Amino acid sequence: MLLGTYAPKLDEKGRVILPAKFRDELSGGLVMTRGQERCIVVYSTREFESLHDRLRQAPQTNKRARDYLRLFLSGASPEQPDKQNRVTIPQNLRDYAGLERDLTVIGSGDHAEIWSTPAWETYYAQVENEFADTDEEVIPGIF
Repeated sequence: MLLGTYAPKLDEKGRVILPAKFRDELSGGLVMTRGQERCIVVYSTREFESLHDRLRQAPQTNKRARDYLRLFLSGASPEQPDKQNRVTIPQNLRDYAGLERDLTVIGSGDHAEIWSTPAWETYYAQVENEFADTDEEVIPGIF
């Protein structure tokens, strides 16, 4: 499970060092793609394949499903960490997420997210009070 918040730097070649606590989960390979709120989502190869199997169940007659799948899968990039536990973030994904040197990487359970630090700070400031003040069910039937 991928948990926590980390602040790695993007190097001049577009590489990031994976947080140490994520390495076991992602050492066998990973897939990066576009995420919501202009972040990059990172799945282990195994988790991405499982997600893809579920996504394939969407009806191809549904335009929203087709549009989502096209954008999600067309941005996907399989990557393998090098010996220093670095992975290259493809330029198209760096552009999509507005990544520069300062990054924030968060664990979101079955995946990680890579944010530009300013975007993460803005997002966090917007939703933190709402999270703290939640007094009703957020995830129906679960929490």
